[in-house]
Amino acid sequence: MNFLRTLLNLWTPYKRLTGIFLFCLLIEVGYSVAAPISLKYLVDEAFTPKSVHNFTIILIVLLSTGFINICASIYGEYTLGNLGGQIIKKLRIELFTHLQKQSLPFHQKYRVGDLVARFSSDMTSLERVVRIVFPYFLKEALSVLLGLFILFSIEWKLTLAMLVGSTLMFIGPRLLQGRAETANMDYKESQERFTNTIDEMVKGHKTIKSLHLQARFQDRARKQVQELFTFGLKLQLAGSMMERLPLISLLILNGIMIGFGGYLIFHDMMSIGGFMAFFTLFLSVGQSGSNLSSLVPSLIDSSTSFHRIREILDHQASVTEDAHSLELPSSIPSIRMDEVTFGYTEEADQLHNVSLHIAPGSYVAFIGPSGSGKSTALQLLSRFFDPKQGSVSINDYDIRTLSEASLRKQSTLVTQDTFLFNTTIRDNLLLDSGASEAEMIAAAKQANIHDVIASWPNGYDTEVHHEGGSLSGGERQRLSIARALLRKPNLLLLDEVTSALDPATESDINQLVERLRSEKTIVSVTHRLSSVMNADCIHVFQDGRIVDSGTHQELLNKNNLYRTLWDKQYGFNLSQDGLYATVDMDRLAKLPFFEGIAPSLLKNIAMLFTTETCKESENIVREGDDGNKFYIIVRGKFEIIKRMPDGGERRVAVLQDGDHFGEIALLHNVPRNATVRAMGPSVLLSVRQEAFHRLMAEHPQIKQSLEHTLQKRIG
Repeated sequence: MNFLRTLLNLWTPYKRLTGIFLFCLLIEVGYSVAAPISLKYLVDEAFTPKSVHNFTIILIVLLSTGFINICASIYGEYTLGNLGGQIIKKLRIELFTHLQKQSLPFHQKYRVGDLVARFSSDMTSLERVVRIVFPYFLKEALSVLLGLFILFSIEWKLTLAMLVGSTLMFIGPRLLQGRAETANMDYKESQERFTNTIDEMVKGHKTIKSLHLQARFQDRARKQVQELFTFGLKLQLAGSMMERLPLISLLILNGIMIGFGGYLIFHDMMSIGGFMAFFTLFLSVGQSGSNLSSLVPSLIDSSTSFHRIREILDHQASVTEDAHSLELPSSIPSIRMDEVTFGYTEEADQLHNVSLHIAPGSYVAFIGPSGSGKSTALQLLSRFFDPKQGSVSINDYDIRTLSEASLRKQSTLVTQDTFLFNTTIRDNLLLDSGASEAEMIAAAKQANIHDVIASWPNGYDTEVHHEGGSLSGGERQRLSIARALLRKPNLLLLDEVTSALDPATESDINQLVERLRSEKTIVSVTHRLSSVMNADCIHVFQDGRIVDSGTHQELLNKNNLYRTLWDKQYGFNLSQDGLYATVDMDRLAKLPFFEGIAPSLLKNIAMLFTTETCKESENIVREGDDGNKFYIIVRGKFEIIKRMPDGGERRVAVLQDGDHFGEIALLHNVPRNATVRAMGPSVLLSVRQEAFHRLMAEHPQIKQSLEHTLQKRIG
């Protein structure tokens, strides 16, 4: 009943259309219920006395009311189509608009398949009930009520007997309703899981092929399809039982009616015409009652769908716009964070009492180890999240008081996860920026992507596919930078934007930032310290706090965390095309297991290293494989993955520029204890165990030093 009231509430905003439809429905139902009464008058007043006059009058009444019924039925269907379409259109727009207002935590909770299922299967189910099932339910319910009223007027004793027997028609479906609702929910959730698998398979098809994971995904799909089969079978059986029980009850009622009706006729308590009218009308009412019961599974299905849609609509965004929001003036902004504490969950905070000030037109960098909170701070500046405590201000305006439109107009965030729309390069760049063709080309040249685009057959009219999957990571990144420049923001926020670029392009982007620094306020998050050496101020993050701030030289002189990070990344030489790298012997000397080895021997060790390049999602080593190489990361980011007992995988660490792994392989041929997977295009230096053993044979002191260091680490 609650869902029926909900459906009625969906109709109430459209009072005129609803009124017209209900009026037409009343005419249609009234005719269908009253028509059987004509049998009583035809038999008792026309056929039995053979009265042509009475027959003519009854026939004229039937034909004229029938014509009115046809007109009302046609106009009612037209009105219903308009009414149902308006309701569904409003719901779709409301759902779509509500999704756009949601902040990042919402999209972390719901996967793509979950949301697509709401728009596809759930909205389709709701549309069916609004356009077909609910109007049909109203029609049948009205037919039952009017029919019962007329049945009582014909013969109340027989009608009362029928009502007592008809309780069987509704008891069965009521008992099965809970089981049907559970089966329906299980089936829809199973559909969601399968949709998510399809989405993941399509978007990750390159990774799946490169890692040869087809069998794993096929196994997951088989299990989910089997779930769909099992839950679908339960749903069908429950629905079938709910539909068939009323029909069985109707057959029993027919027997009762004929038996009791015959008794009334034989005792002259009912005329033959009255019985024929009662019998015909009862069959119509009984069919309407049976139809009502058969509609219950559809109503349950739609009730579940509406609950799932309402779940999304009721989800309140964690970042909302103030009802009296302010406009951010167009000027080069200053930024302030005052005692900001923030956590993605209630259990843990990623930032703790962070305070900083960024002057207008300055170039500031956030650096720190992975997980230190630097990217989280940038997300707060973009207002993708709001602080748990403290405030973020732009030009002395608390960011929470600003209108989103003015904030987005003044600031642009460029991330390492570039998304492109499935349209042309031109459309992806221009969007609604209002920029001219000349400005678009100038921005593309600034981002060092114009020559690449011009070399393509269709140039700027080249179509983008798979959200940018048809382009390389570097091309996507440079396009996103050009797109940001076209919007001419006064505040430019950069999150690891050079992570997927080759050294030459990275140098171009760094020079571009240098040229822009006086025109805009620029905040850059990066793990590559060489790209922010010229920043006006560098804030060093560690464990969610700013532990140091200053220029590059000031921080080096302090010999703190920044110096440690710098020493880890310094000492590598990379060619402009990013295909060849070397390592200085001074850098090797900083590795703990090469500590104390003579410079001449370190030079020989440095010459053993060869350059390796890898693509995104490529496995460098696999857990369980023989360890026969040692690696140093020159450029890139890698995730360390451990295999779990249930067959799944879990990321346990992330390595970046200057980190190393596999040093035990220099001495012992032991199996790898984890998988190392590239998170983007990367460059490494590696040395094979065999080559290193030949060097150790010539210089035993290398082996002694290495064994001593590794023994201390293991011990």
